[in-house]
Amino acid sequence: MSLPGILIRAGAMLLLASGIALAQSPPPAVNTDPARAQVVLPEPANPGLPSIILIGDSTVRNGHDDGQGKGMEGQWGWGNPLAAYFDPARVNVVNRAVGGLSSRTYVTSGHWERTLAFVKPGDIVLMQFGHNDASPINDDKRARGTIRGIGEEALDIDNLLTGKRETVHSYGWYLRKYITEIRAKGATPVVVSLIPRKAWNEEGPDVGKVRRNKADYAGWAAEVARLEKTGFIDLNELAARRYDEMGREAVMKLFPQTVPDERIHTNWAGAALNAQIVVAGLKTLGDPRMASFLKPVEDVRPVVDARSVREEAPLDPALPTLFLVGDSTVKSGGQNGAIGWGERIAPYFDTPRINVVNAAIGGRSSRTFYTEGRWERVLGQLKRGDFVVIQFGHNDGGRIGDPANKNRASAPGIGPETVEDSRPDGTKEQVHSFGWYMAKYVADAKAKGATVVIASPIPHRDKWRQERDFANFAEWGKQVAQAGSVHFMDLTMLVSDGYRAVGPAKVDTFFSDARTHTNSDGAEFNAQRVVAGLKALPGNPLRPYFSEKAAGVQ
Repeated sequence: MSLPGILIRAGAMLLLASGIALAQSPPPAVNTDPARAQVVLPEPANPGLPSIILIGDSTVRNGHDDGQGKGMEGQWGWGNPLAAYFDPARVNVVNRAVGGLSSRTYVTSGHWERTLAFVKPGDIVLMQFGHNDASPINDDKRARGTIRGIGEEALDIDNLLTGKRETVHSYGWYLRKYITEIRAKGATPVVVSLIPRKAWNEEGPDVGKVRRNKADYAGWAAEVARLEKTGFIDLNELAARRYDEMGREAVMKLFPQTVPDERIHTNWAGAALNAQIVVAGLKTLGDPRMASFLKPVEDVRPVVDARSVREEAPLDPALPTLFLVGDSTVKSGGQNGAIGWGERIAPYFDTPRINVVNAAIGGRSSRTFYTEGRWERVLGQLKRGDFVVIQFGHNDGGRIGDPANKNRASAPGIGPETVEDSRPDGTKEQVHSFGWYMAKYVADAKAKGATVVIASPIPHRDKWRQERDFANFAEWGKQVAQAGSVHFMDLTMLVSDGYRAVGPAKVDTFFSDARTHTNSDGAEFNAQRVVAGLKALPGNPLRPYFSEKAAGVQ
């Protein structure tokens, strides 16, 4: 099973377990952050390989890294699921984080000295601190706080916990110490901001959004990384943004269901989400080795249960209607934070003058949208003067007859040839080419007097920089459009060119999964690219129906 499949299955099991737990009284919270953490920390499994070394607190490695025996409902740090993304034959992932420690006490406890001893040239060291740095600087319980900020000020204390004289520095001072000593070993430091708490703003301009830490530890981490010119992953902002997209109810399920309420430590599903964000961040840092370190990741491309999708219809049948036909990159419905561009395009149209109907559904190909009768239902609503934008390709690839492809692959090309496929119920299906299905849509829509636009698929997250994604499907779509005398929009390149304009760091914030599905920001960006493409069509047929918002889209 692919890595995303493992994580999704884990999430599904968690939700089931959570549903059972919520029907009973939540268990008591577990303290996994002892002041003097006695844990056995791992070392590189193969010292001859480069290592990705993690240092931090319990949000990176919780307790003994075992979920306290509670499985996925226990507390987990993101360092555990992070390891599954990497090929152990090419790189070690060594999680040396310790629960209960701050940027200061990771040093004073001796953990940093022991970790630094096996850091070598070519290694990468990720550091994430902050949750425990706000604690008291001097007490007889943990004495782990640091001076707020990133300055050079210091405080001499008689440590009430250790009984020793100690000079305490600022949070930023300790981060700089790690960075300097990592670089001295010929390794690469990466600063990671702390994960956000399960807390929402109750007032102000950001009311209802997850609280960020830009004014303190996340902001200070970013500033240190900027001044030291080292890699930075803003996990605090990126995870908070993902939480906002998911909604409060879904976010609650990323944390253990305990009493008192657990607001910092995630369960397995939450840790897996944070690990995914960290991996995405690592990919943006420009280390050419990262591609070889990572395991090949295959998109799960789930087939959405049609019963969970509300089919749209024109609000005013007397008006012209713009129909959108496609897969989950057009309409995802917020599943796992994914949003398709078709879910963000309506504001670019003057809806009192034109209906916008998003008939796309996740997991479908040009073939299955037809065989499931979905095109027939769209066709039943089409009339003269309507418009249809059709985008397929993401689910059309693969080998016909392979059960892993879920009976949705179409035959390559645009010809009349067919390939026989066996359905799960034992019946046989004659599968046509991608071009055959697209030409069918074109002919049917034109017969109804509608204007048709064939759009090539939006590019994958990892396929827009140098190469051209979906070259075959784009060419086949273009040929079908020319043969049918309809419009063709090279959406693949419209989006790719847009991605190049904003850069890879920004693009990586646009996705909700490894490489295919966009989040809300990505959907908005792609919707603008679609509008730009529609405005550039010969004769600009949709010109009378664009809203004022579309005027600024180039």
